Amino acid sequence: MNKPLAYRMRPKTLDQVIGQTRLVGNGGFLSNCLKNQVIISSILFGPPGTGKTTIAEAFANSLNVHHINLNATVSTKQDLLDAFKEAEMYHDTIIIMDEIHRMNKDKQDILLPRLEDGSIYLIGATTENPLLTINAAIRSRTQLLEVKPLTPKEVKEGLKRAISSPDGLNDTRVFQEEALDSIAKASGGDLRYAYNILEAAALTYSREHEITLEDIKNVAAIPNYFGDKDGNEHYDSVSAFQKSIRGSEVDAAIYYLAKLCQSGDLEGLIRRLMVTAYEDVGLANPQAVDRCYHACEVAREVGFPEAIIPLAFTVCDLALSPKSKSAALAIEEAMDEISKHPSQVRDYLKLTPVNAKEEDKYPYDRPDLWELIEYLPEGLEKQRFYKPNLSGNYEKSLYLNYQRLEKTVRSASLRLLKERGRK
Repeated sequence: MNKPLAYRMRPKTLDQVIGQTRLVGNGGFLSNCLKNQVIISSILFGPPGTGKTTIAEAFANSLNVHHINLNATVSTKQDLLDAFKEAEMYHDTIIIMDEIHRMNKDKQDILLPRLEDGSIYLIGATTENPLLTINAAIRSRTQLLEVKPLTPKEVKEGLKRAISSPDGLNDTRVFQEEALDSIAKASGGDLRYAYNILEAAALTYSREHEITLEDIKNVAAIPNYFGDKDGNEHYDSVSAFQKSIRGSEVDAAIYYLAKLCQSGDLEGLIRRLMVTAYEDVGLANPQAVDRCYHACEVAREVGFPEAIIPLAFTVCDLALSPKSKSAALAIEEAMDEISKHPSQVRDYLKLTPVNAKEEDKYPYDRPDLWELIEYLPEGLEKQRFYKPNLSGNYEKSLYLNYQRLEKTVRSASLRLLKERGRK
């Protein structure tokens, strides 16, 4: 039995890759690596069907370098250790890790040292945004390379190549130009999807039949939803989805939810929804944030197609809710401060203060003093990271307590606080 057309047409070397000129074209990153015979560990990210793993394999083949294919979802820690042992038998080895955003900490812990010392090279592939989903330690050791959806013209080039190739249809079928244009447009830049339509049409009609536009419509009733006439990429839809919720445009949010649901990437959608809930709704409506979590759990439990119902519930809830980014902005500002001006923890706040007298130690048994103690590092006493947003009733109540605490005079002298408290 023949393997699927999309598998048979996978490029074996870089020069067979269609599109992606920024990576494999003249002066492209991977082309330059090939020209200079160097390997740089990388992460290829982009929508499904854009050829991430295929490009990684083609690059390894073009360099004539040994490569090992793993998948972070199903490959075990032992599989990784076996790959390292196999790599010892070769001068250079590239580990191609599919779904790299799902790699757990145990696997990362054994991968990072070998990546650091050059024992292996890594090319990861993911449909997720690596800035949000890839561990920072791995990101810092790799080059991030975006793989974009193909243009309709590039998809059509791939289709014609498949029709004529001995590995493809070997000129046993005739397609009208309009039929190929239709497939290219419906694919949304996903060449694998386009090959599947082409093969389905070839299997549906006899060799004597010239395949028309109407024939393609019968075979592919549902277009690849991420494609549109402008060729917008996957992450644009995700971005528009979050911005619509943030902007309280419930109809737009529902529209982009439908678009993302059509992709079938439930986990990616759930991750983005929960981040949006905490980042953009936040303290303005914590109950809506909790409801989002529970809706996402229900969606995960029932799966598609029923998952669209709890997802639509929480999207409407979040979009129409008051918004507050105060918590997200507070942590961002605090992290920025730490990166610019690292500070030491005060002695009395340390887990085990050294040589501290009893009267200078943190008073675990004196709750009456806890609100009077200075907790910020020395020099940052007046720094304020949290800036209230009063769009919701819950945060208004928090603000009243915040105002009360702001009037409190805090002290770094625990001895004086304890003495004062006893009087």
